[in-house]
Amino acid sequence: MAAARGRTVLLTGSNRGIGLELAKQLLGAPRPPAWIFATCREPEGPRAQELRDLASKHSNLVLVKLDVEKPSAVRAAVQLVGEKLKGTGLNLLINNAGIYSPTASLHTVGAEDMVQTYMTNAVGPMLVAQAFLPLLKKAAQESPEKGLSCSRAAIINISSILGSIEKTPDSFFKPVISYRCSKAALNMLTKCQALTYGEAGILCVALHPGWVKTDMGSQEADLPVDTSVRGLLSVLPILSEKHSGTLLNWEGKTIPW
Repeated sequence: MAAARGRTVLLTGSNRGIGLELAKQLLGAPRPPAWIFATCREPEGPRAQELRDLASKHSNLVLVKLDVEKPSAVRAAVQLVGEKLKGTGLNLLINNAGIYSPTASLHTVGAEDMVQTYMTNAVGPMLVAQAFLPLLKKAAQESPEKGLSCSRAAIINISSILGSIEKTPDSFFKPVISYRCSKAALNMLTKCQALTYGEAGILCVALHPGWVKTDMGSQEADLPVDTSVRGLLSVLPILSEKHSGTLLNWEGKTIPW
């Protein structure tokens, strides 16, 4: 699993679904990362039991308390990760944490739902990337590799085809307004990050994992979570300068904005 080329990886939203499966498959790689920082809001809570079980078996998996919406929590996470890295950088940040309101139609969606979804799905990834930027820059500077890649330094934002304005007519049978708008904002954030952080050697890409069978994606979804994650991890090693600031699916195919 070539995605494990990144020596150090941080995952947000790791206690279930895609985030948990990413942790599992990275740990099971032939050459797993030296450190995997798996974050969630309540690592000691009942919903993180499976993640804690993993950590008890793998010394390179570190659980980190992180609510991506709270700047103070983000700063605390940066301090913990920095202490663990002992002067080295962070190679790969995967912004996976997200929320979804399945019944949010244009007629029913309210301000509170819109704001809450934006905070988690767009503002959170922005805050996390800002806070971990020094560690990402350090990894890029330390790397002997040239160009942009996930094994040097990268920000991967887990987005969605539902954030594609061009593709909206094909999928509007599920309006999910707050989710769509927040993921469109995340796509724009990815483009802006690519234009800004690329100068420091940091690759920035948005990835659509597919419609996945998870608590958030529902059991009606057509893609098993392990298949989606295997696809995502197979895409990471092929990413380069030409992909920076783009939206790709779990098979590496470009999705229009």
